[in-house]
Amino acid sequence: MSVAPQVTALAHRGFSLDGHENTLRAFRAAADLSFVWAETDVNTTSDGVVLAFHDPTLDRVTDTSGDVSDVPWSSLEDVRIGGTEPLATLAQLLRELPELHFNIDVKDESSVAALPRVIADEGAVDRVRVTSFSESRRRRTLASIAQLTGKRPLTSAGTVGCAGLTILSKVARVTDKISPRIVSSIWSALTKLWAPKVAEFNTVQLPVSYELSLPGGFKLPVAVANQKFVEVAHRVGIAVHVWTINDAQEMRRLLAIGVDGLVTDRADILARVLADSGQWPPRSASSRV
Repeated sequence: MSVAPQVTALAHRGFSLDGHENTLRAFRAAADLSFVWAETDVNTTSDGVVLAFHDPTLDRVTDTSGDVSDVPWSSLEDVRIGGTEPLATLAQLLRELPELHFNIDVKDESSVAALPRVIADEGAVDRVRVTSFSESRRRRTLASIAQLTGKRPLTSAGTVGCAGLTILSKVARVTDKISPRIVSSIWSALTKLWAPKVAEFNTVQLPVSYELSLPGGFKLPVAVANQKFVEVAHRVGIAVHVWTINDAQEMRRLLAIGVDGLVTDRADILARVLADSGQWPPRSASSRV
């Protein structure tokens, strides 16, 4: 009997209904729900300590203010998220939660050098997926990890790769009427063209739709993660993860069109949705996507 492909379930900044994102407590809660993948972001302090922290500033979620990059770790040890939870370093998370794998978004320039050192020191290259909206940061971080460890971690596309695949899916609506092979030829040519600047990837992580800003303050929603996009991505060997999905009905709809992974703030809801279809808990964390 065939086994259904394993869906990659990612707990967005851990799991905390209190909003205590990117804390040890939030990631431990995700692990307690049997998640093997958690999404996080990294920013680095002035003395090179890599934090699991989304914003460049401390203002939104902590009891202090200022830029993460301007202060040393020693000045942050008493800072609290939501007034109660300490900041978490990436090294701490890797050590204290050995069962978790981390999907890491490189948010700042300092992390390009600091993150690879943490991954190498913790022997964690097989426990991470590295990404960034900045293709330059993603490419340089991956190169540094490979240099330090001799291995390449999983990675998902930056903005350039996501945009290229989105355009390809739009083009396919026309070219598929002639031959479905045209898309693969276009993708092969495109990836060769951008190879000097765009590191290889086999996953894209993106929202259901983007909003384009138009003159006059108008917004135009552009569908991205629809059934055609997923089908074209799979045709050229790319897995599709969609963020940030917190509604059970929308989770089911996206799974039905074949997405390979979902990022969610509501790890509890996603676990129940996957359990309903016999896909929970995950069989392993060894999936290539």
